[in-house]
Amino acid sequence: MTHRERFLAALNHQPVDRPPVWLMRQAGRFLPEYREVRKGHSFLDMVRTPELATEVTLQPLRRFGIDAAILFSDILTIPEAFGMRVDFPEGGPVLSPPLRTAEDVRRLPRAEVRESLHYVGDAVRMIHGELGGKHALLGFSGAPWTLACYMVEGKGSKSYDTIKAMLYSAPETLTALLDKLADAVIDYLLMQLEAGADAVQLFDTWAGELRAADYDKYVRPSTLRIIQAIQAKGHKIMVFARHPGHLTESTVRLGADGLGLDWRVDMAQVRKALLGLGQRPTVLQGNLDPIELFAPREHIERRVQEMFAAAGGGTGWIANLGHGVVPPTPIAGVEAFVNAVQALRVAPMAGGAGQ
Repeated sequence: MTHRERFLAALNHQPVDRPPVWLMRQAGRFLPEYREVRKGHSFLDMVRTPELATEVTLQPLRRFGIDAAILFSDILTIPEAFGMRVDFPEGGPVLSPPLRTAEDVRRLPRAEVRESLHYVGDAVRMIHGELGGKHALLGFSGAPWTLACYMVEGKGSKSYDTIKAMLYSAPETLTALLDKLADAVIDYLLMQLEAGADAVQLFDTWAGELRAADYDKYVRPSTLRIIQAIQAKGHKIMVFARHPGHLTESTVRLGADGLGLDWRVDMAQVRKALLGLGQRPTVLQGNLDPIELFAPREHIERRVQEMFAAAGGGTGWIANLGHGVVPPTPIAGVEAFVNAVQALRVAPMAGGAGQ
């Protein structure tokens, strides 16, 4: 099988020779070749220049022979499409002016993502051409709740007190913002898919900051609308939520084609939950703790075997991490992880998650 054939087969619950493998944040600061490109360019220059985004996207494929490339970009492109200023100083992103009132949300213009973020579509087309059908290509977006967190707080937060205060005191304002963001995310993901992405992933990094009841009532509807809109066009979409243990049932019931699992989550329990629902098949993805890449090769190999078993040892698993690669990660750890996955073999009639 080619890398692309293997990835798409797994995502469609079709037979594979081995599980496909890629890593979240695989194109990033842990690679020396990335740092070399970064020397002469700002992060935003790299995101906005298709040639640079293409080069950085392809680097981990050249080094590790993984099965899927993921577009090099950032989830905070969409706030820019709404007219917000996004800067990346030391210490994390800053968005201005932050959205604090119902009037702030009402004044947000419609995000014309195909025009203002055309460079993302251009990068996807360029990467698609370079891959030549040999590797799968993934696009992505931030989910509405996570985007709203940055747009309301104006930066990262430890407590999310401003947006959670909005949720509890003016839920209609938050819902209006999430609805506007969902419309923009749908357009943005469809643009990437039409440009050549094989599938897309929705990152809801801050979903775990909510109580399950609040997630279900206020946040889940906009995420579900995005998933259903992408699937209605015949495309595949995966979802990753960070620290979502208490949201397991809610995320499972989203019905996404793939469910990325945080490293804190018990994959066997999620697989059991999927099997009990009888809904459309959902492929599990993950979920090695990224810091385990610092461990000896024998530890990484053992953990890959454990994840393979927890996922059912069949066609319903895409090997990945349970969050993104961190900058100090040793190259040897990534190599050990990829090699351990590539050494796996799927039994011909083995069943996967959701089957």
